[in-house]
Amino acid sequence: MKARSSGASAPRRPLPRWARAFAAVTAALSLAVYALIASTTAAHAAPTLLSQGKPTTASSLESAAYPASNATDGNTGTRWSSAFSDPQWLQVDLGSTASVSQVVLQWEAAYATAFQIQTSNDATTWTSIYSTTTGTGGTQTLNITGSGRYVRMYGTTRATPYGYSLWEFQVYGTLGTGGGCGTTDAALNMPATASSLENATYPASAAVDGNTGTRWSSAFSDPQWLQVDLGSTQPICQIGLIWEAAYASAFQIQVSNDASTWTSIYSTTTATGGTQTLNVSGSGRYVRMYGTTRATAYGYSLWEFQVYTGSGGATGSPSPSASPSASATGSTPPGCTGQSNTPNLGPNVDVFDPGMSASSIQSAVDAVFNTQKLNQFGTQRNALLFKPGTYSVEANIGYYTSIQGLGQNPDDVTINGDVTVDSFDGTGNATQNFWRSAENLAINPSSGSDRWAVAQAGPFRRVDVHGGLEMYPASYGYASGGYVADSKVSGQASSVSQQQWYTQDSNLGSWSGSVWNMVFSGVNGAPAQSFPNPPMTTLATTPVSRDVPYLYVDSSGNYHVFLPSLRTNASGPSWNSGSTPGTSVPMSQFFVVTPSNTAAQMNAALAQGCNLFFTPGVYNIDQTLNIANPNTVVLGIGFPTLIPVNGVNTMQVADVDGVRISGLLMDAGTTNSQSLLTMGPQGASANHAGNPDSIQDVFFRIGGDIAGKATNSLVVNNNNTLINDIWAWRADHGNGGTVGWTVNTADTGMIVNGDNVLATGLFVEHYQKYEVKWNGNGGETIFFQNENPYDPPNQAAWMNGSTNGYAAYEVAPGVTTHQAYGMGSYCYFNVNASVVNDHAFEAPNTSGVQFHDLLTVSLGGVGVIEHVINGTGAATPSNTTPSNVTSYP
Repeated sequence: MKARSSGASAPRRPLPRWARAFAAVTAALSLAVYALIASTTAAHAAPTLLSQGKPTTASSLESAAYPASNATDGNTGTRWSSAFSDPQWLQVDLGSTASVSQVVLQWEAAYATAFQIQTSNDATTWTSIYSTTTGTGGTQTLNITGSGRYVRMYGTTRATPYGYSLWEFQVYGTLGTGGGCGTTDAALNMPATASSLENATYPASAAVDGNTGTRWSSAFSDPQWLQVDLGSTQPICQIGLIWEAAYASAFQIQVSNDASTWTSIYSTTTATGGTQTLNVSGSGRYVRMYGTTRATAYGYSLWEFQVYTGSGGATGSPSPSASPSASATGSTPPGCTGQSNTPNLGPNVDVFDPGMSASSIQSAVDAVFNTQKLNQFGTQRNALLFKPGTYSVEANIGYYTSIQGLGQNPDDVTINGDVTVDSFDGTGNATQNFWRSAENLAINPSSGSDRWAVAQAGPFRRVDVHGGLEMYPASYGYASGGYVADSKVSGQASSVSQQQWYTQDSNLGSWSGSVWNMVFSGVNGAPAQSFPNPPMTTLATTPVSRDVPYLYVDSSGNYHVFLPSLRTNASGPSWNSGSTPGTSVPMSQFFVVTPSNTAAQMNAALAQGCNLFFTPGVYNIDQTLNIANPNTVVLGIGFPTLIPVNGVNTMQVADVDGVRISGLLMDAGTTNSQSLLTMGPQGASANHAGNPDSIQDVFFRIGGDIAGKATNSLVVNNNNTLINDIWAWRADHGNGGTVGWTVNTADTGMIVNGDNVLATGLFVEHYQKYEVKWNGNGGETIFFQNENPYDPPNQAAWMNGSTNGYAAYEVAPGVTTHQAYGMGSYCYFNVNASVVNDHAFEAPNTSGVQFHDLLTVSLGGVGVIEHVINGTGAATPSNTTPSNVTSYP
């Protein structure tokens, strides 16, 4: 969505008709009303508009131009509009429980004939307080009775072929007032922060989690504080403190509306610890314990910090979520402390140095390979790290293995030998050589050429190959890759049997080979543009590029993460003329994560201002990881695998600059998640062009290892985001019971709502609806590889309204500018070969939306894609050859 000006205020809306009538009656009968009120011992507050400007969400958007927030912004010139399907909903969070007396809906032409008004206290369990099947659109004023914190319109039948569209959704009523002090802990699971942590084991969040077996503990100094954000201004009537042995002898309880100016509502210098129940009086959104004197030599430590409210109800504006908010530049976090520049990277990381014997290094490398050779859906993860120097080693790289040099530049680590990926299973087939990587080293191949015969999720980055590079199996069997970036190959790069390949920002001696879709951007030595004969798509530069963060060690043995600088119109490696430009961050600014760490500990470290460094392993994530600080780095080695628990969304990022996420495998859990990674809140509007967020070498998996489910894998709301080497895969094979049309369910691989988003190297396969939905303007994709879902049981199960199947890549109807280069989509409907997909690509027919070098293929002639894009392009031939379109429109 385009950024809106904050300088102009929204036009004032006239009072609704009932309010004008009420005012007239009041004026005419003022004396009588006064007498009536004077004789009444209790009066009820008049209903007020509660919903305007409150956090609003929806089941879907037609595009980023029509966000949910438009329906509660008080502006009848802006609207929310949903996807074109049933059912859909729009809901508003009033911030606290309210008595609802009236709802006003101002419909656009796309209205609901059947809908309900529902309320809820938890946004999970809903009660219907109004229902109709004969809605007429226009402006509907509904006098109703109900209560709840959340109110939604739940539409079940549309009046038009379009979605549901509301100019305004207005909820009137009164917020609850209560009587006396409540018994519900208002601090429970709300965002908590602290002045310091003893270490990441004792985060601030542990004091508000309702668990008296977990605690917050501070540094061993005075003063220290712990604060909780209640989400809105509340009347505070009681505080409960459950101290660990390290308690405060002198402390205050303070409240604030802005977390900056504080008012003390309780103070003591003679506290005795234990459990303290404090009756207090005050109000604020933020409440904190401010400790000035410790009772022991240790810090301050609380098992629980409880806040009780009453006598007045909530006022003010609630925060949009329970997670910290941040502006585009972000607030300053307290700072990352207590971490080491020489961290323990755990048992799954082998660190080699040149002083070790060649035989011991070879033995360790072989042991990892023997474990990972055929371990496609196992749980072992490994990283092989080489300190600067020269090594004689033959490194076969199996599943879930990273091999990386620890120099600041690739030639700081030289392998005299080979770094090899081949068809290790003996089939000659390399189409399943997933989840492995090579990075930041030089190779002197033993026989003149190195072999890197990978499929998807096998990046080859920052590698200097002193010879040739063979990207096909030694058997010349099938291969379906692949990605090379920021590298040099002095000899010939040969693809031979690779179906498709993307090479970015590199130098090649020469190139040989083509099957269906070979794409190059910013590559010196690339073949000339010639699609489709041969199928080469060549761009002289990459419009915006920034290589991945990488780990290195300095001459003193201290570890750092290097952050390469942003490049525009990039050509050749970032280190072509010397060291890669950029900045270095010491490891003391990273919380080094192991599988024993909890999501709460990770969130505490993030809130403190730490970056995250994931070591190899499998992680169960039971609360969303919230990245709220700008320039946060989340980096993994050895394919750390994050699995959400109980349907949480694995990770979400605020609308802030410069977040870099790299080197992760995000699995879906067995309970459906709405999304696995969300970049930015709905309606994000900041311009991040100067310091974009980036998602690189991040891979998504739905099923295969477990019966995972996720509606969406990646949702990109932030503008200017860089998406680089992404494979989103709904599994077509795997462990028993983990794959099937109704087993590993997933609608969409990637949704882009932000503007000016760039995807370089986009692999998305087998999702059950649109696999990529692009709603933002100014988007661009360079290289796309897709396979339609293999497993629709029949045509009826895979219909987009009256259209057979779903496009693999859809540009939304309202988009006016978009570019796409080197786009391939394949079908293989092996469950029911009679299934048909009408078209692989879908886009508005407008001059600003342009596609270049597109193709479709029916693998083995199993199924048909009727058209390439919209109604253009021939049906797929039955002999596994492509149907091509060189440009559209």
